[in-house]
Amino acid sequence: MEPLAPGMRRIGAIMRRLPGASIANTTPEQLAKRSGAKTPELAASILMGNAPKSVTIEDRTADGVPVRIYTNGPKSSEQSARVRPLIMYFHGGGFVFGDLRGGDWICGTVAKNLDAVVVSVDYRLAPKHPFPAAVDDCYAVLVWAAANAEELGADSAKIGVMGESAGGNLAAVVSLMARDSGEVAIGHQALLYPSVGAGDTESRRQNADAYILSGADMARFGELYAGPSDDWRVSPIRASSLGGLPATLIEVGGHDPLHDDGVLYAKALEKAGVDVELIEYPAMPHGFLNFPRFARDATAGITAVVASQRRALL
Repeated sequence: MEPLAPGMRRIGAIMRRLPGASIANTTPEQLAKRSGAKTPELAASILMGNAPKSVTIEDRTADGVPVRIYTNGPKSSEQSARVRPLIMYFHGGGFVFGDLRGGDWICGTVAKNLDAVVVSVDYRLAPKHPFPAAVDDCYAVLVWAAANAEELGADSAKIGVMGESAGGNLAAVVSLMARDSGEVAIGHQALLYPSVGAGDTESRRQNADAYILSGADMARFGELYAGPSDDWRVSPIRASSLGGLPATLIEVGGHDPLHDDGVLYAKALEKAGVDVELIEYPAMPHGFLNFPRFARDATAGITAVVASQRRALL
């Protein structure tokens, strides 16, 4: 295995020393304080980066769910001849943590480089709101965004979903829901180190004590989310059929317990006839796209996302 990149080793070591860094060792009192808490702006700016300056950000609600909408600056005369793609984004955090601020760099970069409208969803979090609250919120906002695409300056015929970690799970699940309902036509899904319910894999054992996300953390997140593992809305790899899903990009890190989840889901999609691309970053841990200042492959990762979206949606 390629060694963990030095930048991520440093940030991982720092994060491991922070109080309450491991959900597995977090007390109920600490959890109640942290879950749903907003990311401090200074910490978010240093660790997670910022949206490009050309991108405008608007906070609003969609069917009662808070959302953040990212749009590239004023359209040029050339851009005004077409409507932008609509990209839905679901943040990570084990279904327990995460907020809109944490997605600014990822969403803003996609909005700018793809020239898209990106809608980030602040879905309800466990344990206060266990499964299927997050699924319900994400799908409701997807339907809302598609119905209001014109007002958002987007094209309802060019819709993609993307998410990382727990958000990758939610992106995979809403793609399945949209396929089955026929309410929304999704043309692309970008699943970034997703949790898909692959079970006891080699990467989960090999990276059980990894930085950023450990095996014990994963078990605790699952307990708090409280979704049955045999339900495809928790474990999309267990869906009765994966056929008919949109073109898919999956990115995984070599030092991530969820590495094999992404690999196995890619293989299952390919077997079902889905157009799928798998990109591996051997020196990266879980969550590396959330640390653009420290992860040497974060820029490459988001560049690959935009390229895949462009091929599928433009």
